[in-house]
Amino acid sequence: MDAAAPAAPLFARYVGIDYSGAGAPESPLPGLRASIATADAPPVEARPAENPGRHWSRAGLAAWLTELLAAGVPTLVGIDHGFSFPLRYFDKYGLPRDWPAFLDDFRAHWPTDAPGVRVEDVRRGGCGDGAARMGEARWRRPAEIRTGRAKSVFHFDVPGSVAKSTFAGLPWLRHIRNACGARVHFWPFDGWDVAPGASVVAEAYPSLWREAFPRGTRTPDQHDAYCVAAWLRRADAAGSLPQWLTPRLPAAARADAAVEGWILGVPPE
Repeated sequence: MDAAAPAAPLFARYVGIDYSGAGAPESPLPGLRASIATADAPPVEARPAENPGRHWSRAGLAAWLTELLAAGVPTLVGIDHGFSFPLRYFDKYGLPRDWPAFLDDFRAHWPTDAPGVRVEDVRRGGCGDGAARMGEARWRRPAEIRTGRAKSVFHFDVPGSVAKSTFAGLPWLRHIRNACGARVHFWPFDGWDVAPGASVVAEAYPSLWREAFPRGTRTPDQHDAYCVAAWLRRADAAGSLPQWLTPRLPAAARADAAVEGWILGVPPE
């Protein structure tokens, strides 16, 4: 009997983002990189169309992603920063376990998408009210613990920290979500099951896949963006994406992860 034909890919495009929390939203950042692949072609670096020799700013990258996702082509985007906080944060501040409400509340205290506003400006009390919405460096989400190495989203000022990227990036997730509406599925907050033909934005962790792809002449930041896009494309071609998008978590853990988030590609056990 002939082997079954592989399933058709779920997506037509795959985007990997290595994020950076440095500078202000409009600052061009050498550490902010994007790679894009298609079902038929491996990842290539994406650069600002108006000036390919210039680095992305967070504002420019958000505008590009919004336009890309609004085009209606099924696209899977993996971004390297935290998408939510541990449940202890929600409980500490009496917040509803609702991700869109969390984004609104966070942005009200940490307006890091406002022109000229750096994460450090809010941390030091120059604007916003960051002191009223802060967690502790020992708090980690289950998905972070399962990676074996990911640091807390509240662990600033240490090598490998994702805190500054997370605090800079969360308001831009809110911006993209508000701009794209129901056309884009933010996983797993909009549900674990993704409708056919939808585009998806998910949290990624390049360290899971960095060694699986030769680096060549890419910088570390370029390679992290590349390997996210490359892994997403490879997993879709292999037919394994559905198992990663619907990890076999116990019911209670699944309910918690729908608020805290989950990292795509992290095994559930």
